[in-house]
Amino acid sequence: MPAGVIQSMTNYGVKGFGGACPPVGHGFHQYIFTIHALKTDKLGLDENTNPAIVGFYLWQNTLAKASIVAYYGR
Repeated sequence: MPAGVIQSMTNYGVKGFGGACPPVGHGFHQYIFTIHALKTDKLGLDENTNPAIVGFYLWQNTLAKASIVAYYGR
């Protein structure tokens, strides 16, 4: 990752992306990955910022976005 990049807190209380891990035999789960084009190079947040605040700053600075949907099961 480039210098200065952080991964913030998730709703699970840990920092960074945890990956896809549906329960075994639970069928396919849907995962949506979205990339945002921002009007700023930094949001001014730190790695302890909660997800709601990250989302607020992200949406306030989004110029465009694109998503891909993936399905995974174990």
